[in-house]
Amino acid sequence: MSTAMISAREAEVLALLGEHLSNAEIAARLFISVRTVESHVSSLLRKLHLPDRRALSRQAAGLSRAQRTGAAALPSPLTTFVGRARERAELADAVTTHRQVTAAGPGGVGKTRLALTVAADVADRFPDGVWFADLVPVTDPRRVGAAVAEAVGAGDEPGRDIDDAVLAALADRRALLVLDNCEHVRDGAAPFLERLLTACPRLHVLTTSRARLMVPFERVFTVPPLSREGGDESDAVALFMDRAAAVGWPPGPAVSEGVVAICERLDGMALAIELAAARWSTLGLDGLTAGLSDQLRTLTGGARADGRHRSVRAVLDWSHDLLAPQDKALLRRVSVFVAPFTAEAAAEVAALAPLDASTVIDGLGRLAEQSLLAVTPSGTGTRYDARVTIRQYGAQRLTDAGEQTVVRSRHVQWCLATSAALVEDDGPDWRARFDAVADDVRAALAWAADRPGRPEDACRLARYLARLAFTRNLLGEAQQRYEQAARLAGEAATAAAALRDAAAVAGCRRAGDDMYRLHRAAAEAARRAGDDVRAGCDLAAAATVAYRFSTAFSRIPPAGQVRILLTRARELAGDAPGARAAVALAEAAVVTDAFGALQTDEDNPVRETVEHAERAVLLARRAGDAVAESAALDALSGARGWTGDAFAVAAAARRRTEVLAPLPPTPAVSHEWADALAMAAATALGIGDLPQARRWGGQLAGHPLLAEAGHHATSWMLVADAFAGRADDVLARGVRFRDSWEHGGRPRSLSLGAAAASVAMVHGLRGDPASRTAWLTIADRADMAVQHRQGYGAVFDATVLLHHGDAEAALERVAPEPEEVWKWVCWIWLHWYVALRAETAVLAGHPDARTRIHAARTVVTGNPVATAQVDRAEALLDGDLQGQLAAAKAFDAAGCPYQSARTLLLAGGEHTAAGTTALAALGLGSGPAG
Repeated sequence: MSTAMISAREAEVLALLGEHLSNAEIAARLFISVRTVESHVSSLLRKLHLPDRRALSRQAAGLSRAQRTGAAALPSPLTTFVGRARERAELADAVTTHRQVTAAGPGGVGKTRLALTVAADVADRFPDGVWFADLVPVTDPRRVGAAVAEAVGAGDEPGRDIDDAVLAALADRRALLVLDNCEHVRDGAAPFLERLLTACPRLHVLTTSRARLMVPFERVFTVPPLSREGGDESDAVALFMDRAAAVGWPPGPAVSEGVVAICERLDGMALAIELAAARWSTLGLDGLTAGLSDQLRTLTGGARADGRHRSVRAVLDWSHDLLAPQDKALLRRVSVFVAPFTAEAAAEVAALAPLDASTVIDGLGRLAEQSLLAVTPSGTGTRYDARVTIRQYGAQRLTDAGEQTVVRSRHVQWCLATSAALVEDDGPDWRARFDAVADDVRAALAWAADRPGRPEDACRLARYLARLAFTRNLLGEAQQRYEQAARLAGEAATAAAALRDAAAVAGCRRAGDDMYRLHRAAAEAARRAGDDVRAGCDLAAAATVAYRFSTAFSRIPPAGQVRILLTRARELAGDAPGARAAVALAEAAVVTDAFGALQTDEDNPVRETVEHAERAVLLARRAGDAVAESAALDALSGARGWTGDAFAVAAAARRRTEVLAPLPPTPAVSHEWADALAMAAATALGIGDLPQARRWGGQLAGHPLLAEAGHHATSWMLVADAFAGRADDVLARGVRFRDSWEHGGRPRSLSLGAAAASVAMVHGLRGDPASRTAWLTIADRADMAVQHRQGYGAVFDATVLLHHGDAEAALERVAPEPEEVWKWVCWIWLHWYVALRAETAVLAGHPDARTRIHAARTVVTGNPVATAQVDRAEALLDGDLQGQLAAAKAFDAAGCPYQSARTLLLAGGEHTAAGTTALAALGLGSGPAG
C-alpha cells in the first residue's frame, strides 16, 4: 500500500500515533473531534493491513515524518564522507536502475558509509521512503525478516509469519531498503530477499556484504579501496587528512609525501586509514610509518558502537570466523605469497592435509567471494591477491597453527622451481613472468637466509635471483644477490664463483671500487677452496681493473698495492693457460689503459707496450677465453693507438665485437660487450667511418645495461651525428644525455666530455651562442682533464669557426702541431685535426697551406671523410671547381651530409642555393662560405 493513498490528515494522525498519543490527545492537537480521529485510525488500519492500534503505533514509530514525505531516515554519520565521487555516482545509478544491488567488498573498505551516502543521495527518487536495517546483531539467518520488520515497523499479526508481514507492509511501496552487513546471514538473507523482491515489484534493495548473495535479481557493485591516484590529492590522502585533523593535529605540507606513502601501504582501505589517522597525534609520521610493519597491532582504535570496526584485527576476526575450517587453513597458507599468485602456485604451496589441489582451487573461489582475496586477470593467467593486512593476519594464524615452517618451506621450493624455469626460458613474456614472481622469490630468500638449516636453498635462491635480476636489468640488486649468495655458500669455491659474478655486475654498473674489492674477495675464497690458480686469476683481474677501468673508481688503488697484487698473481697462477692469459692481460693493462694513455714512465717503449698486449691476446685465444681475448684486444687497441696507426686500432676494436657476439649475455660478457661497442664506435669515428660509428653507437644506446645511463649510452652516437650534421637528432638526444648525466651525479670521462662538446658544436653551427656556451660548460665538467679540449675541443671549435667564415680564428685554434697534441688527448681526433689544419691554412691564406695538405694526406689516407676534406682544401687552393664538387660527392658517400652541403657553399655561384637548401634540411644555418 503506497503512502500516496494516505491523505494528509491521515498522515498527521499516523505521526501522532507514533508518539503514542491517545485519540483525545490527537484530537486536541489537530483541532478535530475524537470521532474523526477514530475514523482516520480505522482507515489507516485498513490501508496499511494492520490488525490493531498497537501495530499501527509501531508502524508509525518506524516511519519518521521525513520518511512518509519521501526523505530518508538513515543513521546519522558522526564524520564527514570523503571522496569516492565516481563510485558514489555509479552506485546511485545502479540502485535506481536495478531491483537489488549488493555493494560487495572486504571488511573496512567503506561499504556501509558509501551505501548510506548513496541512499541519502537517491532518497528523493523513492517517494515511499528509505529504510535501513543493520544485520550485525542477527545471529540466526532465519531472523533476517524480523530485523527488517523492526526497521519498517511491520508488527506480528495473528496467523501471519513475520516475513509475510514485511511483504504485506512493503507490497505496493516505491521505496529503498538498505540491508547492511549481510555476509554472516547469507543463508537467510538470500531466500528472504528473493521472496521480498518477488512480492514487492516497486521495492529496491541495497545490501552490503563481504560476499555476493547469489539471488536472481542481484547486481554486484564491487567497492574498491579508496583511490590513491593523484598523490597528495587522492581520496585516500583526503580521508587521512580529514580524520587526522579531527584529532587535533592536522598534517602539514612538509609530511604530505609521508602521508601518501602511508595510504599506499594501507592499500587505500578506509578503516585502516581512519585508524592510522587517529594515531597520528600520538605517533607522528615516523612512529606511524614504523608501526605499519605490524598493522594488526598498530591499527586499533578506541571504543566503538560497532566492535567489529574497533581494529583491523577485529574486522579480520569477523571475516575469519565466517569461514569453513578448510578455507581457514587455505587463507593462512596462501598468506606466504606476497604478490598475486595463480591457482597452480597456491596448490603447490598450500595443498597439504587436510587440503588437496582441488580443494585449494575451490577454496580460492570461496575466499574471493568473501572479499578476502582479489581476483585479477593478467597476461600470465588469473591471479589471486590479498591485502597486506590480510597477509599479516594469515601469517599469525599460520604460526598459531604450527604450520609456518612446513608451508614456508614449500613456498621456498616453489620459488626455486619457478626461478630455475625462468633462468632457462627467455620467451617473449619473460619479463612479465619474472615481475609476477619476483617479490615472492625475494621473500622466500629472506626467510630461508634467516634459517640455520636452509643455507643451501638460500644460496641457490640468491644465485637464481641474481641472474634473473641481471637479466631484468636490476643491476644493483643483481650485485647484491651475488654477494649474498657468496655469504650463504657452504663451499668456498661456490662463494668465489658468486663473487666473480658480482664483480662483473659491478663492472656493468661502472663501479670500479666494487670490481676491485670483489675480485680480491674472490681470490681469498679461491685460496680457501685450495684453488691457487683461480686465486691468481682473480688477483690478476683486480690488477687489470685498477688500470683498465680507472675512470670508474672513486679512489684509484695505489700503484704499489696493484703491483703487489700482480706479483702475487704470477706466483699463484703457474703455467695454466687461462691463468697465464689473465696475468698477461694484467701486465698489458699496467702499461696501457683502454684509450692508450700510458701508465708507466714515459721512457717505456711503445713497442714493448704493443708486445705485452699482443701476448695477452694470443694467450687468451689459446685458452679459449673470449672475454679475456676481448679485454686483451682492448689493451692492444690502446697500445697501437700510441703508434699512430688508427686503422690498426679500429681493427682491434672491431675484432672485439666479433669475438663477443656469439656469447650468451652473462654479466662478464655483457660488461665486456658494452665496453666493446663503445670502443668500436669511437674507433670507427677515428677513421672516418661515420655509418659504422653510428651503427655501433646505436647498439650501445639500445644496450639494456645502459637503460638508466643515457649519458654513457648515447655519447658516441651524439658525436657521430654531430660530425654528420644531423642537428635535430643531436639536439633531441642531447636533452636525454644531459638529464641522464645530471641524474647520474655528473660523472666524468673522455667520452662524456666529447659528447657534450659535440652538442655545443651543433648549437654553434645553428648560430646559438648562448646554448653553445652552456654545453661547453657541461663538456668541461663532464671530462676528466682540461687538456682533452685540445683534441676534440679544437676540432669542434674550428668547425664552428669555419662554418661562420672566421678562418683566421679557426687557424689559431688548430695551430699546435699534431704530434704536440694528439698523444696527450686521444688519437681519435687525429685525422679530424690534421684535415682541419690543412683546410684552415688554405682558407686563411697561410703560406704553408700546401705543405700541410701533403702532410695530412700521409696521415688520413683511408679515412673517407678526412680524405675528402683534404681533397677539398687542395681544390680550393688550386681553384679547381670540379675537384670541389668531387669532394662533395665523396662526403655524401661517406655519410657526412654536412660537409657535402658546406662544400657546395664554398664552391659558390650556382651551387650556393643547393648548399643552403641542404644545410636547412639538416637543421643548420648556412653561415658564410668561409
